[in-house]
Amino acid sequence: MATTRRARRRFLRDSCGLLGGLLLLPVVAANGLARMVAVRVWPARDYTRVTLEHDGPLKYEQFVVKDGARRFVIDLDGLEIDATLRELVAKVQPNDPFISAVRIAQNRPRVVRIVFDLKQDIAPQILTLQPVGDYRNRLVFDLYPTVEEDPLATLLRQIEESETRQSIARAREMLGLPPDDLPVHTAPGTAAPGSTPTPPVPLPPVGTPGVPPAVPVPSPASPAPMPAPPPLRDEPSFPRLPRMVTVAIDPGHGGEDPGAIGPAGTYEKDIVLIIGKLLADRINSTPNMRALLTRDGDYFVPLRERVRKARSVRADLFISVHADAFIRPEARGSSVFALSQRGATSEAARWMAQRENSADVVGGVNVNVKDRDVARALLDMSTTAQINDSLRLGSAMLEKIGAINRLHKPRVEQANFAVLRAPDIPSVLVETAFISNPEEERRLRSPDFQRQMADRIYLGVRRYFARNPPLRRTV
Repeated sequence: MATTRRARRRFLRDSCGLLGGLLLLPVVAANGLARMVAVRVWPARDYTRVTLEHDGPLKYEQFVVKDGARRFVIDLDGLEIDATLRELVAKVQPNDPFISAVRIAQNRPRVVRIVFDLKQDIAPQILTLQPVGDYRNRLVFDLYPTVEEDPLATLLRQIEESETRQSIARAREMLGLPPDDLPVHTAPGTAAPGSTPTPPVPLPPVGTPGVPPAVPVPSPASPAPMPAPPPLRDEPSFPRLPRMVTVAIDPGHGGEDPGAIGPAGTYEKDIVLIIGKLLADRINSTPNMRALLTRDGDYFVPLRERVRKARSVRADLFISVHADAFIRPEARGSSVFALSQRGATSEAARWMAQRENSADVVGGVNVNVKDRDVARALLDMSTTAQINDSLRLGSAMLEKIGAINRLHKPRVEQANFAVLRAPDIPSVLVETAFISNPEEERRLRSPDFQRQMADRIYLGVRRYFARNPPLRRTV
């Protein structure tokens, strides 16, 4: 009898283990084909990212055609064309610096061919990303230019765009036009509430086998201009800077990485880009000051690339702008962080550093041994002098930010933020407010608060330079 009971328990245990294992397996269609969950295209001057999010096993082959017309070809094995995949045709924008059109065809059974007609030569990088957060499996194609834009040219272009934004905004203000609201976002692969789903794009007839003809795409709406910075009434008479100084402004997250999401659905990446551009406009309107934005649109920039951009223009300061979330919705207030070579100054600082450092996992980057060695070397090179200067810069900012928002902590906190590891640039990370707090989320959406926050960060920069004049460079 006892033997029978033991056998029954062993059978139930083994059956439960088998069932649990089956529940962990990816969902695959009965015919063994993967299903496309969502397609996304993130155009930027630096590179264009194409993301194919899917729910099952998917193999690929890719090659670049340079004879005559430039083309980038991808063959996806284990897939049939569906409405979601066809949406990729309409996702390519006419102002994309790299892609002129996209074509899709069923090359052969179970194999879909995607052809990107290119505007310039590219050096593609391919990533296969495992599920993380709200994302399923992702196949990512980053189309980089073979010749990178010169960092100084990038800086000058952004200054010109800043001046154009200010001119347009002044005209809008004279005409009494209100500022546009933030963009509406939805979870990956879903439609906005109350919206009508985009109808499937009909598959064009196939001419050459496996290469469908090009299809024109509609023009997107023009981007909304940024408001012009009005004079600061409470700005003290700071001394004129002895030389041109460059401030690198780093709007956090972007593209595939939305950052924190507020209770009302506000994306951190949108808020910080607005504040970053307002800050850049303020700096660019100041004699002997200029600003470099590490990203000036909705696209993802790896953490190490943000640091590299700042160093490539020999930035005097690095300011990373965020609007983070915490595990408790009642958390509120602004914070400023500097790098720590030891431990974090608080548990909250350590938690935030870990969260911000995970941006590369969500956004998706190639992580190899060389990259890890470079990141470790940058951290080892960070000097005590750089950290001390960062603490001075952060303290000057807290003095100014405290006039418009409650401070989460009255002093500059420190933690091991990867984005602050520039060894030769005073670097701080500003948490403008907690987007996870419903009240602060509403303030972050306010154009008045956005401008006030940008102005206060700017005044902190000016106060820092008034107390610590930049040294003249010999080279």
